[in-house]
Amino acid sequence: MALITWTEEQYGTNVGFADSEHQELFGLLNTLYDEATGGADRSQIGASLDALIAFVVDHFAHEEKEMQAAGYDGYASHKAEHEALIGICADLQKKFHAGEADVTDEVGQMVKGWLDQHIPTFDKGYAAVLS
Repeated sequence: MALITWTEEQYGTNVGFADSEHQELFGLLNTLYDEATGGADRSQIGASLDALIAFVVDHFAHEEKEMQAAGYDGYASHKAEHEALIGICADLQKKFHAGEADVTDEVGQMVKGWLDQHIPTFDKGYAAVLS
């Protein structure tokens, strides 16, 4: 069952690349969540975790590049939000691969909560400048 479903109303920014990348991100998160909560092999969960984090890092870099190019005033606070999540993800990734942590329902809910807050608050903020 999907952890998070992209809808135009809740997550749409009217910025083509961002909406497209958010939809792909949601798909990767849902795959990881389904594997982690459905008893998939640890190696498969690890591969999906790595794929999701790599995509998130690339997506954040893309957003930041576009915000800088457009001279977006909210860039610094937006980048700080990105860096905080990447730090959490990198820590989880390191601990997961060392056998010291698992991807759990709680982890999925934390990421979903972050996206539920971040996209409407931060990403919709750049819509007028980037669309």
